[in-house]
Amino acid sequence: MNGKLHSETGAFSSDGMRAEILNPFVHKLELDNTYDKIKTAIFTVILLPFRVIVICYLIVTAWFLACIGLYGLSEEDLRRKPMTGWRRSLKPIICFIGKLSYLAGGMAITVRGRQASREEAPILVIAPHSSFLDSCIVYATKMSSVIVRKESMDNYVGKLINYTQPVYVWRDDPNSRQNTIKEIIERATSKEDWPQVLIFPEGTCTNRSCLITFKPGGFYPGVPVQPVIIRYPNSMDTVTWTWEGPGALKLLWLTLTQVHSSCEIEFLPVYYPNQEEKNDPKLYARNVRDVMAKALGVPVLDYTYDDCRLIARAKQLGIPGAAAAREVSELRAQLGVPQSQLELQTRCVAAGDWVTREQFVQRLGVPIMTTASIQAERLFQIFEQRGTGMARWSDYMLCAAFLSLQHAPLHHLICIAFKLYDSGFSRLNQASFEELATKCLGMCQEDAHHLFRQIDSDEKGCITYDEFMSYAQKRPELSFIFASDATQQKSKSQ
Repeated sequence: MNGKLHSETGAFSSDGMRAEILNPFVHKLELDNTYDKIKTAIFTVILLPFRVIVICYLIVTAWFLACIGLYGLSEEDLRRKPMTGWRRSLKPIICFIGKLSYLAGGMAITVRGRQASREEAPILVIAPHSSFLDSCIVYATKMSSVIVRKESMDNYVGKLINYTQPVYVWRDDPNSRQNTIKEIIERATSKEDWPQVLIFPEGTCTNRSCLITFKPGGFYPGVPVQPVIIRYPNSMDTVTWTWEGPGALKLLWLTLTQVHSSCEIEFLPVYYPNQEEKNDPKLYARNVRDVMAKALGVPVLDYTYDDCRLIARAKQLGIPGAAAAREVSELRAQLGVPQSQLELQTRCVAAGDWVTREQFVQRLGVPIMTTASIQAERLFQIFEQRGTGMARWSDYMLCAAFLSLQHAPLHHLICIAFKLYDSGFSRLNQASFEELATKCLGMCQEDAHHLFRQIDSDEKGCITYDEFMSYAQKRPELSFIFASDATQQKSKSQ
């Protein structure tokens, strides 16, 4: 297959051409040397407390001004017409205080280009979205209207968000998506002087190695948009917040203990859609993404928010290779591995679980020294145990089974897992069951041990799949094993 290389690492391009796969949902951040560790420790003591105090003071001040500006206005008032008069005149002050809060944290915000007026571009398209610190764009764009879940407004920051007159997303509303698009269209095409609508079309955070699929919601109005790109050109990336990587508190701590950080915001020229793009929001979104990717010098990948959910689900269950689940799916599809081989490949564990690179490729049925063998070797790298040159075939097969059965109730995956970890005679001993429970039930070692003891009440030292399922059907805490994918998603949203 001919490839089209977009960068040194390569990626899938929007036209389906292939180079090496990127994973935009992973970010590695460690203090590798003694100097960084000592510096961070010292600044944690002498710099962090001062910065936190100043930032809190500035945020409280901005919040207080927002409370004054919102006094006497209901949410219905905010949605009915744009602010005017003295309420609107408070926005520049709040924006100034917001920028000061970033500066107090050691982050300087540099703005390049010119922000278009609402008449030129009613919608601002922001990418890449990689951090909670991207909220600085609200201050840099004079408090443009953000799109926000109504449920996330129930906190003190909600006052500041409300002051942007946001477009609300009601998660409990089954027609939420359609209603959100409708309101975006109304705002963008209104003759009234509304703030510009600010959207992050990627819909989730990535590591900025590429631009993933843009959601078309902000492109339905068919009006001109202004692309805005964000960069963090720092020697240590302490801001990127992805599905696999440091948590928000660790990132905030490391950012606030840097002597200096910087954020660059660049306003690109307004993008005017042609008639074809006006008629096809997805095409419009793709073309705007291409323009922004070119300006950033990164590839585009057809990854979506659903891929994030897939990775999150895999991590929650403890599936091996969870962070690379999307990549595993891509590689298996390119290798043309049929689902019928799943059962056959599962049996390969009996021939030995630990395999070398060559054995792994051979079990996949891929000829050596071919294009397909390169993809097979990449699969091996994902599951390779560091420093050993070996991978566990059962880890790969469990991930493959998860991908094949991702929309089926979990007990189908458990059935395959029992075969993978079978210690003989279609049953699992304690060690094998504990491994299964930690790798596809999301349990810790202690809970897995306790569960095995509960099922193996007669102390045979092993359990069968039927014994496990019989026990699970009686336990409410294990009911998720029998839930369909739709039921699982519904329970998560509640």
